[in-house]
Amino acid sequence: MIYHIVTGDAAAAPIKEMVALEPYTQEQVLIIKDVLSLGPLKKQEGQKFSELRSAFWHEIAPNEKNPVKADDLERLLLTANELSKNENTCIWFWLAPLPADTCTYYWALKYLEKYKGRVLVVNIAGLPFLDENGKIVFPKSISEILPKEIIKARKLARPINPGELEVDIYEWGRLVDESSNIRTLEGGKRLKSQRDDFYDKDLMSFCTQQYQKASRIIHQAIGKYNMPTGDLYLGWRLKKMADTNQLQLQGDLLKGLKDFEVKLHDGLLL
Repeated sequence: MIYHIVTGDAAAAPIKEMVALEPYTQEQVLIIKDVLSLGPLKKQEGQKFSELRSAFWHEIAPNEKNPVKADDLERLLLTANELSKNENTCIWFWLAPLPADTCTYYWALKYLEKYKGRVLVVNIAGLPFLDENGKIVFPKSISEILPKEIIKARKLARPINPGELEVDIYEWGRLVDESSNIRTLEGGKRLKSQRDDFYDKDLMSFCTQQYQKASRIIHQAIGKYNMPTGDLYLGWRLKKMADTNQLQLQGDLLKGLKDFEVKLHDGLLL
């Protein structure tokens, strides 16, 4: 059995199609839903990691009827248990050059390090693939790769060597100890902890003294600066900046990003 670990539903789609095209192998896809490059990582005493992460995403996107449940750790441990029961079972990490993918890798290694030789990685960073027109592209996300190209990419799977594993298992502890809420990818698998306001200046560069929909500001910022955060987190940062009188908001803040508007605070000097 092969368990493919991939971060996010969009990235999982071509992996699932690849698995469907390989009917003679036993393979499953484990999708990590949490974006571990954002939010707190250090638990309080007596707190479960899933509780910490669920509380963070509930603050980002409150939903009383359907509260966020960050249960990735519980599902990962069930998968690790399968490795314990069957020595022929292995795990493949699919990595794109994204901070969320790299955080998933370091986080999961903590629970998988004892399965040396049975943990493999497929890292697409800097590798060429063909798009639907047969043109060579260098995807930044696994979601950008065609399923038929994903099948070729599986040939790149390699076991994590002992030296690499020894170095990488310490990275998660470093990130937890640094207690940052933002982690960015600095190249390769190097993650850097950043201040909470790391993206604020770029967001504010699209704000004016006239009200605009929050969704418009965020989509412009993501388009120009390629922010790997998702729009919900950036919408939350706009609200935080309003709390410190940098921005003014109007509309329904409890609904979606199209339901409230943003402008520079009247007292802010340009």
